[in-house]
Amino acid sequence: MNTAVTLRTPLCRELGIDYPVFSAGIGTAAVPELVAAVSGAGGFGVLGASPLDPIRIKAAIADIRRRTERPFGANVIIDDRDLSAEDREELRQQVAAAAEAHVAVIVLFWGDPAPYIKPAHERGVRVFIQVGSVEEAEAAAAAGVDAVIAQGVEAGGHVRGRTSIWDLLPLTVKAVSPLPVLASGGIGDGAGLARALTLGAQAVSFGTRFVASDEALAHPAYKRRVVESTAADTVYNELYDVWWPNAPHRTLRNKTLLEWEAAGRPAAGARPGEGMSIGTRRMGDGQVRGWPRYAIGVATPDFDGDIEYAPLWAGESCSVVNDIKPAAQILRDLIRQAEAALEASSG
Repeated sequence: MNTAVTLRTPLCRELGIDYPVFSAGIGTAAVPELVAAVSGAGGFGVLGASPLDPIRIKAAIADIRRRTERPFGANVIIDDRDLSAEDREELRQQVAAAAEAHVAVIVLFWGDPAPYIKPAHERGVRVFIQVGSVEEAEAAAAAGVDAVIAQGVEAGGHVRGRTSIWDLLPLTVKAVSPLPVLASGGIGDGAGLARALTLGAQAVSFGTRFVASDEALAHPAYKRRVVESTAADTVYNELYDVWWPNAPHRTLRNKTLLEWEAAGRPAAGARPGEGMSIGTRRMGDGQVRGWPRYAIGVATPDFDGDIEYAPLWAGESCSVVNDIKPAAQILRDLIRQAEAALEASSG
């Protein structure tokens, strides 16, 4: 098998990137430094734009452009359930800000992409959406997205998927062909990248792997917990529902989870320490504020509380994420491992 051709997928050629490796828009951890490092090394970095207002989105995109001339994207969560008219407009403006700044791709998650496709396409910006089922992928394809990201239940952070990526991926590829499909969830090394490509993916979106990068804006203790953990240490749950309810997620076991379990797994409103602050952290607006227990968010380097009460987002791929290193080195290692895996499978 010619690994160079295999790794340079049609999507790579379309986007002008060297390798089928995306860094996921992992909230406030996906900062310009990380995005530029991944894109500069030949992959495709994605900015975590959801925590930012439109002005900050444009400023972050300008920052990335000062660091690299390579293509990159921006991620926006579009869950508009229970939003006020004002909040819906803010969401629209976030997507518009990324489009107006002409990122290569806007990556949407958790909602209907239809309202955002035409405005992006009018500015020459592609729209991808991460989905959790074949049905959601088919609906997105019908709406006109440029690619879908199939997310397996193994994923860390908020999880749209309900089935394994290894089951969902080939079904999604078949259902929306010839639309490009990317894979995410439970993939943290080059062997997983090779397996996904073999099943028809045109790239893989890595989240947990890039949490454990030098450039990710995350607390060092959080990064250490990721590399010290295995899939058995992750839990699919809905515990962290403050600021984003009814959105399942995968995190590492910690004091918050253990104390909740010891209390008999009470419902929201009766959980241990509910309403209390676990410390302060820098929010997406740049302000340092109290962080309520059971709230979403990423533990930033300046978080001053006990890391074991913070949500430690991590996918099952943490089993193969065993070190913290520069993002460019992570990408090089992924490609080297994938080449070896593909060569071995062809022999």
